[in-house]
Amino acid sequence: MLDKKTIIHLPNNYHYQDFLAYHSRDKQNVAEIITNNQLRKGITCCGQPTELTFILNKNSILVSLQTDNPAAVITEQQLEKLAKNMLGLYQPVELFEDKYHNHPIIGNLISRQQGLRVYQAATAFEAITWAIIGQQISVAAAIAIRRRFIHAFGKQHSSGIWCFPSFYAIHANDEQKLRICGFSIGKAKTLIVLCNMLKNNHHLLNLPVDENNLATWTQKLSEIKGIGPWTISYSLLRGFNYLNGSLHGDVAVQRNLQYLLNCSERISAKETEKWLAQYSPWKALVAAHLWQQQSNASY
Repeated sequence: MLDKKTIIHLPNNYHYQDFLAYHSRDKQNVAEIITNNQLRKGITCCGQPTELTFILNKNSILVSLQTDNPAAVITEQQLEKLAKNMLGLYQPVELFEDKYHNHPIIGNLISRQQGLRVYQAATAFEAITWAIIGQQISVAAAIAIRRRFIHAFGKQHSSGIWCFPSFYAIHANDEQKLRICGFSIGKAKTLIVLCNMLKNNHHLLNLPVDENNLATWTQKLSEIKGIGPWTISYSLLRGFNYLNGSLHGDVAVQRNLQYLLNCSERISAKETEKWLAQYSPWKALVAAHLWQQQSNASY
């Protein structure tokens, strides 16, 4: 068994309890287990079941990785990069806060939630899969489908924790298996096509997303039936730290914008899109602050 460890120092205002809350949405603790200030998360690494452990303190985190593949080659630098990415530490939120902390509309919101970051999925595939699962259903229903998906396609680590599968685990003839997990016919077909696309374009997963290459990922994802603007923006936010996607179609964003602006009538997706546009290149981060108003799980 490969065992690697590293220590990561945190900013003074890091919301480590919110990081734990984000990973505690599934109360059945299938692939994420939280005990006090410790998170154990099951992932697939080097094709093998792997357990990541985060032991959080106020100013630092001890991160360890144990994979059941003794031949796996993972450096301490690679582990540090993975952990920092999941913690959202590559996001320049200080620049955003410096610009908007005195803003007449969102200034108080930003000041109250100073240090807020968008926690990342362990892999881009996990982020996109969650976005597909969560389309137009409740968070509770999406969590249940995700749990069954992990059981059906993932593997157990020697510690007992279940590990989120890689896209290599889903094949063209798995539609019925996905249906049993709770996927609709459309979502099952979408996920299968996505996995096939990633198998043929796995290099894209190592390509950082910014304004220069945004079109590459947007085009690849939009070509898949069942993936629209919301799914793309959410996937890029949770999988690539892309903070400028527009989540105007998100019901929670619309609801919390209505609350922020103290509007008596529901705010539409079109109105939300127009409102978010003024905060480019931070639109998705503003949406995350709207999420955070009423939930530290941050969807």
